[in-house]
Amino acid sequence: MRSLTILHLAANRWWTGSADPIIHLAKGLEERGHRVTLGVTPGDRFEAKARETGIALVSGLSLSVRFRPLDVLKDIVRLRRLVRDQRVDVIHTHHSHDHWLAAVAGRPPALIRTFHNVRAVKRRWPASVLYHRLDGTIAISRQIAARCREAGIPDERLWTIGGAVDLGRFTPEADGRVVRREFGLGQGPVIGSVARLAANRGHELLIRGFAKLLERVSDARLLLVGKGETLPRLRALVHELGLSEKILFSGYRDHDLPEVLASMDCFALMGAGSDESCRAALEAMAAGKPVVARRVGALPETVVDGETGILLAEDEPEAVADALLAILGDPERQRRMGKEGRRRAEAEFSPERHVSQVEQVYRTVLSRPR
Repeated sequence: MRSLTILHLAANRWWTGSADPIIHLAKGLEERGHRVTLGVTPGDRFEAKARETGIALVSGLSLSVRFRPLDVLKDIVRLRRLVRDQRVDVIHTHHSHDHWLAAVAGRPPALIRTFHNVRAVKRRWPASVLYHRLDGTIAISRQIAARCREAGIPDERLWTIGGAVDLGRFTPEADGRVVRREFGLGQGPVIGSVARLAANRGHELLIRGFAKLLERVSDARLLLVGKGETLPRLRALVHELGLSEKILFSGYRDHDLPEVLASMDCFALMGAGSDESCRAALEAMAAGKPVVARRVGALPETVVDGETGILLAEDEPEAVADALLAILGDPERQRRMGKEGRRRAEAEFSPERHVSQVEQVYRTVLSRPR
């Protein structure tokens, strides 16, 4: 099969949400022999991370979500020239602003959009006009796919493709002893969570559930990994509950995240965040950790209840405590769930499988009559 020329567009400058999946997809497509370029909002970590990986970046695009007529016009002209001069086969957009620009600039042989969260899917005009111009739509969860259908996107132009995890970086063989010593976690069970400290992430539910767990597992610790605007409020709650010695905040961790996960006995995720593929849960599964999760975002599609972890029956602290105890109180079950989580990550969420599925979308769309 011939290689394709693919342009990814992401009107985003921050290293959050969709940024990491986009870079891994672009790199994976490159490794399969395709010519890939990436356009991002310049001037921050997204651009820097893309440069680190060696992905070719488009110059001369602002992709600013702030409406500046001159910038928009320049971007449209730049995109038209780029599509023509490089003979682009596929423009793959990831956000509303870059989707609009690609549609207005003139359609290449294939225009694709990935929806990374439910909120991005609008069900009214003018979004309906924009969606009508799509050749293919990718939803990262069944929940998002259902919303796409409600927005009028037909099944023949809609694919559900879940997230992916770096199976080489996140492994059960990672050593968490250094992290345990750093935070004085001791020999007792450690529950961990990796998520931005934001209002929609469910940290308060997890903290209150952990407090209930301590009534039955007194030597447990909770390690909260991440940064964000709710840190002061969460610290105040921990202090109010008298749990400052039991609940620890690590701040943002990146380079040693595999070791941080290795320090945990069980992983908990109470919110989906801006990237509803729930990548943190995938990383924990790849690391061989059982996952306790709420039924939000792609978590019900990621965590197999009773096999790779436990999905909460209700969003109550008692339910959190019961789920954690069901795993921590049964070492054999904990081991079995962790092993099954790794197996599932390898079978369903490998980068190679993800890239292959997206590539097949491109080829299917390009094979259809225009």
